[in-house]
Amino acid sequence: MDVHGALAKRLGVEETSLHDLSNYATSANFSELERAALAVAVALTREPRALPENLRNALVSLCGDDGFEEVVATVGLFNYLTRLHNGCGAKS
Repeated sequence: MDVHGALAKRLGVEETSLHDLSNYATSANFSELERAALAVAVALTREPRALPENLRNALVSLCGDDGFEEVVATVGLFNYLTRLHNGCGAKS
């Protein structure tokens, strides 16, 4: 979180949103689209082999197929980079 949090801040994510990530599903700090994208990110991080259909459908309904693919690709990239970072024993 330290590495990605610093990047998020540089990209303009508010500190309050970062602190409220664990409550994203009910937080007023996130839009419906952001909550759907975060739900997909959590699901794919916990179980990368499959995404529940209801999460896919919710995100596609909010941002279309192209947006869905962009979110999934971004989640996959950051999961890979984090695992690589952790596997190499790198310190934050």
